[in-house]
Parts: sequence; structure tokens; C-alpha cells
Amino acid sequence: MPATYTLWKLKRWRVAIAAITGALAFLVAMNLTGSSSAAEPKPTVVLVHGAFADASGWDRVVQKLQKDGYPVIAAANPLRGVATDAAYLGSLLESIDGPIILVGHSYGGFVMTNAATGNANVKALVYIAAFAPDEGDIVFGLAGMFPGSQLPTAIHAVPYELPNGESGIDGYIDVAQFHAVFAGDLPRNTAMAMAASQRPSTLASGEEPSGAPAWESIPSWYMVATDDKVIPPEAQRFMAERAGATTVEVKSSHVAMVSKPAKVVELIEAAAKAVKE
Repeated sequence: MPATYTLWKLKRWRVAIAAITGALAFLVAMNLTGSSSAAEPKPTVVLVHGAFADASGWDRVVQKLQKDGYPVIAAANPLRGVATDAAYLGSLLESIDGPIILVGHSYGGFVMTNAATGNANVKALVYIAAFAPDEGDIVFGLAGMFPGSQLPTAIHAVPYELPNGESGIDGYIDVAQFHAVFAGDLPRNTAMAMAASQRPSTLASGEEPSGAPAWESIPSWYMVATDDKVIPPEAQRFMAERAGATTVEVKSSHVAMVSKPAKVVELIEAAAKAVKE
């Protein structure tokens, strides 16, 4: 074999080895400096529904968030009482690795305000036409603080038996009033389907006081629904200001997550980006 051919092959091998070595060095450097182009994982968004509803009310919000790359959990709120519901949600939050954006609607806001206290993974609280209680507040007190709620006269009470033989009372919204009171800006057939599938909340939860509020230590955002007939808009503004929340307003009934899902997602993602910076 000619010496020139052997020399040529050796040079080719040296070039190839140098290229591989350079590529490996580049990858190591990228890893060490954290300059990889891989996208940083996004926080998990946990959505908490309120009374007279279920997790399906978040469907359009879930779809939009998932499309934007967010892991999402639409939690099942037991609606059995503030302490019980907050303990349940708190256990769910503890099972999630990494940062969390916690979002609550209506009574779901009351529950998350208690459940998130002391959880360092919860980076932001987002209230959607929701209760944002201070310590000692009760649902009925906040709802009646300002005039305008049509909920008290729309409640249909249904007794149920407890395991110990005592009775509790569940509250539903009367089906005939559901559209006007709860979901006035939705098509009637949509509201009627929601009325048929509504989940009741025990009325005792409306008188159970809140504990220390998570919004004292966790930044919050609030969406005021200006046509709300469940929680008066003035009550929503009062709670948002007291919590120091970044506040937006939308022309919506109580179910802004159903009638204005894009606006709700916009606020959630604004909160997620703000706490990341």
C-alpha cells in the first residue's frame, strides 16, 4: 500500500476524531452553562371548581392551557365543608412535583386560600369570580357584604343522612333560576345542562370560618365578573384589593371560565410568567 495513501487515511481519522471531540466538548459546555435550547418545564396549573358545578366547567380552559404546553389538573372539590375540602385539595397539591399555579372559581377560591397556606410549591393564586377570604371570614358573610346576590332566594335545600344518623343539608340552585342567577351569558340549553349536572355543597360550609389566608404570602391575581349575580362585583373588588391582587375585569356572569375561557387563560398565563421572572 503506498505511503501517501496511508498518510491520507491517518489525516482523515485525525480530522474525524477532532470533530467528534469538539462536538462532545460543545455539548458538555452547553450542559454546564445551562444554555441548552430545551424548553424549561412549565408549572402545573391546578383548577378548583366551586359549588353548583363540577370540574367540567373548566374544559375549555384546560384545552387552551394544554395547547400552550401547561400540565393541568382540574381537581374534584368534595364540597363537604371548608376544612374537609381544603385538606383534600392540600393532599393533592402535596402530590405534585414542581411549581404550581392554583386557580379557583367561586367557593373554590375559599378552599384554595386555605389549602395553599404553607405550600412552597404554590407560586401564584388566581381567583376567577371567587371568594378570597381573610382569617375568620365565612362564605355567607362575604356574599352578603354588598347588595346584589340573587343566590339566597335561588337555593333549593335537600336534606341528606350522615353516617352517624344525623342529617345534613345540601344546597342546589333551583333549576328554574339557574340560568338567570348562575350563567346568564350562556345559551339557555348550555345553562340547563349545567343545572342538571350541578353538584351541591353542604350549606354548613357557608358558615365555616376560613383559616390563615395563603394570599398573605403568595402573590395573587383576580378576575372580577361584572355581571355576576352570585358574588356581587363590589364584593369581588373588595376581596381582590384586600389581597393585593393584580386585578382585571370582564363582562361576564358568574361562570367566566365557561363564557370567557380565553380571558381566563390569559390571566392564568400572565400569573405564571410573572412569578417565573
